[in-house]
Amino acid sequence: MEAPVLTYVTAPDIETARRIGAALVEERLAACVNILPGMESLYRWQGRVEQASEVVLIAKCRAGGAGALTARVRALHPYELPCIVTLPITGGLPAYLAWLVAGSTAPAQATPEGEGA
Repeated sequence: MEAPVLTYVTAPDIETARRIGAALVEERLAACVNILPGMESLYRWQGRVEQASEVVLIAKCRAGGAGALTARVRALHPYELPCIVTLPITGGLPAYLAWLVAGSTAPAQATPEGEGA
């Protein structure tokens, strides 16, 4: 089985997060996207400390599809330099991980419907 990964993305608002998340799942770039509203970010940008309310997306896909997922998020994202970080999944429920890998970038008939998240 190919390795599964998580891609962590921040977005400026829930509408943007939903639009990006829906595109990733509909285009079979991610098996599942979790959207977590209500995050506060503190960061340094262009020499200043900034504070912003943001929304987190956690996209789950196979390692081989992470590059395409990153490119699509970048194309859809309004930020000049969006946070897009991919992390390996080193363990989990084997059946879930198998679904996750089969559910992302696999042919539509290979994905069990109604499972996941």
